[in-house]
Amino acid sequence: MNQSSTAPGGVARIWRGRTSSTLADEYTRYLYDHGVKKLESLGARGVQMLREDQADSSFFMVTSFWDSMEAMTRWAGADPTRIRHLDKDPEYLLELPSSVQILSVVSCNWILADTMRI
Repeated sequence: MNQSSTAPGGVARIWRGRTSSTLADEYTRYLYDHGVKKLESLGARGVQMLREDQADSSFFMVTSFWDSMEAMTRWAGADPTRIRHLDKDPEYLLELPSSVQILSVVSCNWILADTMRI
């Protein structure tokens, strides 16, 4: 996505990571407390955290939604695809991701209920 682009529905920033299955529950809590909550406090319109468990590892995807590229770059800096690793990511993740994905939000008609928060 071109950094100067604006999308009527805003933009989504997608981070992906993988941890061992033995650390997945612990990392879920850590990622929520130190990642999801931080994104919310920094002005994200909304944040989703997804997890896929496999036999020996668990995959995580965090999508934060922003009003505009400008709103996202106010905290992400000039290169919004650059990763902002959490302090303990090197202890939890099997490999450290090198970038995030930025997409235009074309449609979003689903609202996360507060009852779904962990």
